[in-house]
Amino acid sequence: MQPSKTLSIDAMGGDDAPRIVIDGVAEFLAARPSMSVLLHGNETLLRPMMAGRADLQSRATIVHAEGKITSDMKPSQALRRGKGSSMWNAVEAVKDGRAGACVSAGNTGALMAISMLVLRKMDGVHRPAMTAVWPTLRGRTAVLDVGANVEADAEQLVTFAIMGEAFARATLGLPRPSVGLLNIGSEEMKGHEEVREAHELLRASAIDIDYRGFVEGDDISAGVVDVVVTDGFTGNVALKTGEGVARMLASHMREAFTESLMSKAGAVLAMNGLKRLKSLMDPSNVNGGVLLGLGGISVKSHGSADARGFARACEMAADLAASDFQGEIAANLARIGTGGVAAE
Repeated sequence: MQPSKTLSIDAMGGDDAPRIVIDGVAEFLAARPSMSVLLHGNETLLRPMMAGRADLQSRATIVHAEGKITSDMKPSQALRRGKGSSMWNAVEAVKDGRAGACVSAGNTGALMAISMLVLRKMDGVHRPAMTAVWPTLRGRTAVLDVGANVEADAEQLVTFAIMGEAFARATLGLPRPSVGLLNIGSEEMKGHEEVREAHELLRASAIDIDYRGFVEGDDISAGVVDVVVTDGFTGNVALKTGEGVARMLASHMREAFTESLMSKAGAVLAMNGLKRLKSLMDPSNVNGGVLLGLGGISVKSHGSADARGFARACEMAADLAASDFQGEIAANLARIGTGGVAAE
């Protein structure tokens, strides 16, 4: 197995694992005939689920693991007791060069802690950042950080911009992604000191990114820029708010189109448009958060993702493994001096 053509899968992580994970992996392998996977988990449970499925039997290898990280386990407990679990082993396979990326739908805090311990941070990265992809009016936008760091200083925000730009190029297919810094207004005097300082550093530095300045909250869904940079507290609140609004709109639409015979008839006439809207708002189509800034690729799927959603997380991991986004991050980090301005 070539590492860049192999994914390492935590088969036991997630609300409905391992069934949903196996179904998602099968869908992924059917769409990516050149890829193979390592399935980390209880072989007694996994083997029967692979029966009669040609792609799984020919391109999936079970790596038995007795233990698993539970959803209620704290990160500190996962680090003390998680060695040898399906999640730990999935991450370790990336470190050992057996796979190009790992994917888990398990405990988010545990995956972050294990990934940071096993894969370590890239040179020049003080703190890794969790990245999410959002549907927008123009397509999709990468947002980071969405929860790995409650706070971020100016230099860390600059690092997030560098990592997010490389991530967007690898996963969104954009040759030169635009980058914006999330603020409460577009005027230069607005925002807290860290955001204003990061803005000045990005404008003055020689890093090779298309920096567009400040963006506001409503600019995220408008798709004004391809990458939105913020601290983890703000990004996580924005992410959860966006997901909540999407669920609310979907619920109201269902009610509106089923409350009478007339509205049901209207729904039939508008079926094609409604299907496109459902696809755009469906979180399964944009599933996968990536912990950027590590020495390897670790992708977090939603714990409640269905098979299609897990397959999308695998596709994101495969795209990243096939790219040189980490080399691009390293090159731009090398251009940054200790004070955040490009080194001469």
